[in-house]
Amino acid sequence: MRPSANVVAAWARLVRAHTRALGHVETALKRAGLPPLAWYDVLLELERAKKPLRLHALQAELLLAQYNLSRLIDRLEEDNLVRRIADPADGRGQLVSLTAKGAQLRRRMWPVYGRAIHETIGMRLDAGEARTLARLLTKLAGDRGPDIDG
Repeated sequence: MRPSANVVAAWARLVRAHTRALGHVETALKRAGLPPLAWYDVLLELERAKKPLRLHALQAELLLAQYNLSRLIDRLEEDNLVRRIADPADGRGQLVSLTAKGAQLRRRMWPVYGRAIHETIGMRLDAGEARTLARLLTKLAGDRGPDIDG
């Protein structure tokens, strides 16, 4: 079955809006001397978990390829933002935990990230439109809730 013209238009606009919004966020973080958004996402998921996570559990939350996540965790560990520890339940496995420095960086990133979100969405949609958009995107993505926290 072929998608309707309206579905194709919605798809194209969704992809374009996503690309522009992420570009704006990445630019804002870079201008502020902060690391890329992927760092924030990893730090936030570890903070939300309130416990060390296996790489595959973290990967499932972030939807990153395993090799990309492994390299990112290596870089975060080099900067003492996360730490790998042996999984006590499985000596062959490793857990990743958030360090105090990592939590502090995530908190420093949020105001810049939040401002960029406001500039890309909050300044263009009223509260009702934002609720509608969130509801529609949740329907498309099957999400469980918000992806970011302040």
